[in-house]
Amino acid sequence: MSSKQDGDGRIDYNRRALLKALPIAGLAVVGTGTAAAKSAFPAVIPLPIGFQPEGIVTGLGTDFFVGSLAGGAIYRGDLRTGSGDVFVPPTGGPAVGLSHDARSNYLFVAGGPTGRASVYDADTGALVADYELQDSQFVNDVVVTRTAAYFTDSARPSLYRIPLGAGGDVPNQSAVEEIPLSGDFTSVAGFNANGIDAPPNGKYLIVVNTSTGLLYKVDPASGDATEIDLGGETVTAGDGILLAGRTLYVVRNQLNQIAVVTLDPDATAGEVVDVITNPLFDVPTTVTGFGNSLYAVNARFGTPPANAEYDVVRVSK
Repeated sequence: MSSKQDGDGRIDYNRRALLKALPIAGLAVVGTGTAAAKSAFPAVIPLPIGFQPEGIVTGLGTDFFVGSLAGGAIYRGDLRTGSGDVFVPPTGGPAVGLSHDARSNYLFVAGGPTGRASVYDADTGALVADYELQDSQFVNDVVVTRTAAYFTDSARPSLYRIPLGAGGDVPNQSAVEEIPLSGDFTSVAGFNANGIDAPPNGKYLIVVNTSTGLLYKVDPASGDATEIDLGGETVTAGDGILLAGRTLYVVRNQLNQIAVVTLDPDATAGEVVDVITNPLFDVPTTVTGFGNSLYAVNARFGTPPANAEYDVVRVSK
């Protein structure tokens, strides 16, 4: 997951098999270039060597966050300058999808095979809460709405709901709820429910199935899923998604592209109207937005990770 806050001040209503985790404490960041980018945001933002990134999300101002599959560290950077550092040290388990709540300035993190969900203070990096998502097998992505945080499980047809209080206050463990996916949703061998996002009012969720390439509109209360009719098209290898108005951006990781889908007003049908590519894409997994730009993080699955370089690539919407 995911993707998420679109950088316009709204709340973020908003893989595959993990590469072998490696210790990353104390990693340095590759240099960010010269002062030539004083007026323009950098087109490429380097991440620490060996970081093994997966999820990306914007925070307050020009902050952005990237999680590491190699131990669960969180990197915080600045879209304007391209600088940043690891501000949550490795936890021992991976950090997969991310979502940010602008009200509380909390960062929500999906824990992959650990079956856990973590919440951090995006200012200090302090752990605010940690939840066990009972019976989960691969907690992949997360989106925060006004009333709850919703997590996908790529190995089981269920969502997990953590209700939020006024101002985004987080509850105790007993409030966590499993919501089985029903209706049109189908599971196959491999990864299933993956990227998740929602409109600002949080009235519905959108979920992509990585293996089938189908998109679903999901009732957040019941889990009832309605397939979004794309006129026969699919978005296989769909990973992180970003909903901006009626435009849905779907990262297709192994295809090195982002599908642009225009949804109808009730989000039950849509059309793939464009495909965004970039020669710098190298298995992008998730995407976030800021202004007129998208930022995709290159996971580079299949690349020996120990000394691999990783980065975030900016493209136009």
